Amino acid sequence: MASKFSEILMIKMATQLNFAQQMDEVLKTLGPQRPKLLLHACCGPCSSAVLEKLCRYFEITVLYYNPNTWPAEEYYRRGEELKKFVAQAHPLGVTVIEDRYDPQEFYTAVQGLENEPERGGRCTVCYRLRMRRAAQYAKEHGFDWFTTTLSISPHKDAARINQIGQELEAEFGIRHLPSDFKKHNGYLRSLQLSEEYGLYRQDYCGCEFSAKARGIEKY
Repeated sequence: MASKFSEILMIKMATQLNFAQQMDEVLKTLGPQRPKLLLHACCGPCSSAVLEKLCRYFEITVLYYNPNTWPAEEYYRRGEELKKFVAQAHPLGVTVIEDRYDPQEFYTAVQGLENEPERGGRCTVCYRLRMRRAAQYAKEHGFDWFTTTLSISPHKDAARINQIGQELEAEFGIRHLPSDFKKHNGYLRSLQLSEEYGLYRQDYCGCEFSAKARGIEKY
């Protein structure tokens, strides 16, 4: 049993490593004229190292769409931190678009999954909800690529995120940039940049369920 578990774990790790390699291969193919990338972002800290890596390759617009974030005060605080970071670190090269904030979209999507554990089915639905909006927005506004910052977190499953991205690429006809941004010290770099720019780092992923699972009863 132990050897079987180890084998599965090794396969999973190799698969996740491949997402970072796949992105590097894509980046090598890009020419001097940067294509347009829509980057879904959950917050400033998670965006920091991602933007640092990708800005030389793409003309980037950041989409802040996170109806899962609870409570509203937290949503607006994270959004302001994102805008602050972009204004300071990328004053001329990156645009931030704040999309609608309707928490009912999230609660409707995860209905029946309220008691799922972290990293379970509820999280998968949440990834898809936000990434689908990013793919839709990218298609409607003429972007060449879309992706999300979500994979920079060590708590997020890169395999699920990239699978969703591939499915949305097929649905909308807009290219998904594969990623596992936590690799190659990406997560560590996000910590360094957060400290350098004095960014607020939250204590939970975002939704009411993740907060309460950590014993956080905010506001």
